[in-house]
Amino acid sequence: MRVVPATAERWPQLGRVFGPREKNPASCWCQRFRRHEEPDNRAALHREVHEAARPIGLLAILDDDVVGWTRVVPRSTLPGITENRALARILDEDPDAWWVSCFVVRREHRGSGIGVALLEAAVDWAAQHGASVLDGHPVDTDGLAGTPSPSAVFTGTLAMFQRAGFAEIGRSYRTRPVMRRELLHR
Repeated sequence: MRVVPATAERWPQLGRVFGPREKNPASCWCQRFRRHEEPDNRAALHREVHEAARPIGLLAILDDDVVGWTRVVPRSTLPGITENRALARILDEDPDAWWVSCFVVRREHRGSGIGVALLEAAVDWAAQHGASVLDGHPVDTDGLAGTPSPSAVFTGTLAMFQRAGFAEIGRSYRTRPVMRRELLHR
């Protein structure tokens, strides 16, 4: 498996990772923490990917087929994060902080380490672009009753972040740790 930037040329592959939701332009399309004026979320992500000076996400590719996606960007570009009061109590003001906001792994590849590989690549990507830290807000699945649905853990899981070397810096809720990886500029 390899992880590559989600460039405009790879848009057709990116769409496939969203599975059946690909046909529903109103589904999330990684817009949960963004604001846009587009007619739907798919159009918003399409515009972002095509207009970005620097790719806003990464794709996991296995045997020339896209199997996963993650958004990794400066925290300041995500109003749903920067304006969240619970997160504001935990996060410091840092213009160089980056955020990994979501993970999509195709159903048939879940549980095979794709999410961790994307997260590790996100660490490298953020560091290469001058980030001081990479933060995320995964779900602590041990604190949940029953097995969570994939849509409930789109921000990743605590175990995934721990495997990628992140440390907890606080919690916005008992099952929602804020995880941080300190970065050395590369």
